[in-house]
Amino acid sequence: MTLNQASSLSLKVIGTVKGPGENGNQYVFITSDNRSVKIGEYVYYEVRENESAFKILGKISARRLIDHLPDRIFADTEISPEAIAALVGFTYANPEIYEVSVDVIGYFDRSLGFMNPRKSPNPGAKVCLADDQMLRQILNRKQPQEIGSAHIGSLLLRDAGAVPIALDVKELVSTHMAILAGTGSGKSYTAGVLVEELLSPHNRAAVLILDPHGEYGTLTEMRGHPAFQDPDGYSPKVKVLTPDDIRIRVSSLDYSDILTLLPEMSDRQQSILNKAYRLLQKHKKGDYRWGIQDLIAAVREADVQEDDEGNLKQGSSAPALEWKLERLERSDYFHTFEHTVSPKDLFEPGQVTVLQMNEISQDEQQVICAAVLRQSNQARMNTHRGLTESSDENYLPYPVFILIEEAHRFAPAHEPSRCKAVLRTILSEGRKFGVGIGLITQRPGKIDSDVLSQCMSQFIMRIVNPVDQESLKHGVEAAGRDLLKELPALTKGQVIVSGACVNTPVLCKVRQRLTKHGGETLNAPEEWRKHFQTHRVQERTIEQAPIAIPKRAQTVRGRSID
Repeated sequence: MTLNQASSLSLKVIGTVKGPGENGNQYVFITSDNRSVKIGEYVYYEVRENESAFKILGKISARRLIDHLPDRIFADTEISPEAIAALVGFTYANPEIYEVSVDVIGYFDRSLGFMNPRKSPNPGAKVCLADDQMLRQILNRKQPQEIGSAHIGSLLLRDAGAVPIALDVKELVSTHMAILAGTGSGKSYTAGVLVEELLSPHNRAAVLILDPHGEYGTLTEMRGHPAFQDPDGYSPKVKVLTPDDIRIRVSSLDYSDILTLLPEMSDRQQSILNKAYRLLQKHKKGDYRWGIQDLIAAVREADVQEDDEGNLKQGSSAPALEWKLERLERSDYFHTFEHTVSPKDLFEPGQVTVLQMNEISQDEQQVICAAVLRQSNQARMNTHRGLTESSDENYLPYPVFILIEEAHRFAPAHEPSRCKAVLRTILSEGRKFGVGIGLITQRPGKIDSDVLSQCMSQFIMRIVNPVDQESLKHGVEAAGRDLLKELPALTKGQVIVSGACVNTPVLCKVRQRLTKHGGETLNAPEEWRKHFQTHRVQERTIEQAPIAIPKRAQTVRGRSID
């Protein structure tokens, strides 16, 4: 048997090309194989050029039934349709015929990626099902366990684990990413899997998670976990900063940060504060350690007015501003000298830092997020340019990755936000300096379009809201748009991965986490029933029992009559 004969026997031919499709990048084939023609499945045809054969990969985007048993055969539910078909002369094992549309992806070149030949298959050409081995090699930029790979799961339409999906970490973190999913679809779970991969021995990333709900504390289970240890002694560090641990130095805030933290401000008060802030920057040039009292002194200096006689007197805005600034000085999170979120504290290769903000107000979360992002980006820029000494808290000599939960809060589409401008800057310029951003949101329609469009890798999970579905069509590359039809049908843990981190969009089943997931939904009926457990009922009975007060003895003429 020749090699070509052996190869042809191993092919799984599932149909025959009928002709071109609706556009130049599509063709149609005819098949009776209902099992293999699933939406999103991969097929190919062969093209020969100068003794070379190229397998032109494509993805099934649509199918329709064009011939089948007569409807009358299905009318009687008591009799088998096959039996009636045999009686009337239908002898085909698979009488249904399907017309299947395929979007061409191209042939794979190791150095160039997918190359689209822009050459439609000839009518009569055989269409084959891509085998698991072929898909393992061409879907992934990296193979599992390779340096720079992130194994997040396996191809959904194949047997569990048959075609593992491994992402390119370099592209993932340098060109930014977004996880977009409805509530309960598994977005935080998927983020946890990604963090596990980033902290694995073959990556050892420097990761920060801005966690508004306190869902990522369970990542501490990576400490000492055998799956994350390496013979060279490596084991990931997990640092969790609770709200009690968060301290921001006031001098690391800019004017807009301070304005966000203060109560309602009149136009005059804002003008005085702005002037005071600029005075402070001028007076403290070269000394970036200033506090609220320094700012209050600058406010008094800025709010000086001259009366009709030429005498200087204190304006009326300074006392009101002083009261508001002193209120800020009493904050639990903003201090004159303490600063627990410097780049040197937050980042280190092989370390994930979780910044829990679940007890912090929305305005304070915005300012903390903006300050951390701004300082981290500035630290990378200055270190990259050689402007920072190794002893400085802003010395950051390695790339970093920052994951932001509830991203629509920090970069809302049609509302002002302290973080939005900072995020836009990092997303557009961060690649040059090694600051990667990952956004996680359940409302892609509510996130700023400029911010979302900068994320070159997308993880899209079940989304039912039509507004959110529509917003995704502009952010996903053309090759993945046909998969968006599957969004409402996806179940928990199923994800469309598209963009720079994979060779072509894929439908993936997320692997099981190695650490416990911290974002599980509370089981309300179970919690209600606990209220009636015997020991809890007894505790409440004791707590609610009236306090026994001894009766006062009754006396007559000084003698007790009890």
